[in-house]
Amino acid sequence: MRFITEPSKQIPVILEADLCVIGGSCTGVFAAVQAARRGLSCCIVEKQNCFGGVATAGMVNVWHSLYSADGRQQVIGGLTEEMERRLIDRGARVENTASAGLRFNSEHLKIELDRLVQEHRIHPFLHTRYAGVTAENNCVQAVFIENKDGRGAIRARFFIDATGDGDLCRDLRLKSYQYPQLQPPSTVFLLNGTTPRERCDLGKLIAEHGKEFSLIDDWGWFGDVPGLPGISMRADNHVFGVDCSVAEQLTQAEIEGRRQADAFVRLLQKYADPSYELIALAQHIGIRDTRHYHTAFRANAHDLLTGRRYPDAVLNGTYRIDIHHQQDNGITFQYLDGQTVTYYGKTEACIQSNWREEQGLTGPPATYYQLPFSVLVGDFKNLIAAGRMLNADEDAFGALRVMVNLNQLGEAAGVAAAICLDTGRPLQQIDGCAVRALLNKTGSRIV
Repeated sequence: MRFITEPSKQIPVILEADLCVIGGSCTGVFAAVQAARRGLSCCIVEKQNCFGGVATAGMVNVWHSLYSADGRQQVIGGLTEEMERRLIDRGARVENTASAGLRFNSEHLKIELDRLVQEHRIHPFLHTRYAGVTAENNCVQAVFIENKDGRGAIRARFFIDATGDGDLCRDLRLKSYQYPQLQPPSTVFLLNGTTPRERCDLGKLIAEHGKEFSLIDDWGWFGDVPGLPGISMRADNHVFGVDCSVAEQLTQAEIEGRRQADAFVRLLQKYADPSYELIALAQHIGIRDTRHYHTAFRANAHDLLTGRRYPDAVLNGTYRIDIHHQQDNGITFQYLDGQTVTYYGKTEACIQSNWREEQGLTGPPATYYQLPFSVLVGDFKNLIAAGRMLNADEDAFGALRVMVNLNQLGEAAGVAAAICLDTGRPLQQIDGCAVRALLNKTGSRIV
């Protein structure tokens, strides 16, 4: 590798705050809001032009149910529930069921997240990229950012890495790992039209004409967009064989994902109905899996599926294990009630089994699972990594990586930051039970 020496220069400190959050997904925003509600001065650094991450710029307009798996008890609340109420109050059409979860219009969510940030006097940095970090004695001192004003520094007393890939953790050279098979990303797009089977047999169309458009028989999913009749949100294909934490591969994935969306629509136009039309493409590809970082606790699938409880729980989850295969065109779901189903392709040929029977488990199944605070505790005194970089085995990650779960981890990170600064203690000395108690005071329902 060849090098060019960049002349050294003084970097201006453009802001000093109690808390700096890198990454403005709902995970990052909710972390900052929880901290701000406890009196901290906060800022958020976000590379896109809006907050919300996958739920907005990624156009994935669905959050899983806030209810237990049997639908009898609401077990998730906090800022996810609060945001649902805010969307309804602003007149946005929201579809919510105990079994399926919440569907919304991503454009309304963008506006409400802006308002939430402004109401709490959080300093926003949009169109701003995190560019580096300086640290000493396991304590982050400042981060460097770049935007239209050039390069600057933000000093803070506490930092939350909500980048998803753990970019801040990477630059601090924290110990990381990847799974042998990364869950592949998908590019989401909006389609003018829906695909009911009586109108459009996707499995048959792909089998007969997919090769013409360089499309394989890949499993995909789609859904409605509330308030936009006749428009469907689509995630019909995966981009295989890429690691989106690597710049060149991320670029390739973005281009290939858009090509697939265009090819899919052109196939529909030619062989199903010429009225189909591509309406919009997501601002960035939907990344499911890249790097993971070691923390004091590593989540495992057995404890999730059997509903293990923790006194310092900071998350209640109901979403099934959901693993998108890298090596073929399938997806595997494992449910708390024991059902395991693997689907292949758009024909949805499936294989079924029961993991509870295979393990000889009897008695009533769990209706939700938990995660302890220690999953957020790493080596640095004033840094939490909150997001899909979480420490978990492959199957547990398949359940925990979704937005409602990560929203809760963000809230817990914000509360923990406030406790650290209020008490003057490093992260490793914080009582997770105190974090849980404060979360429940704000409606998190961690029972």
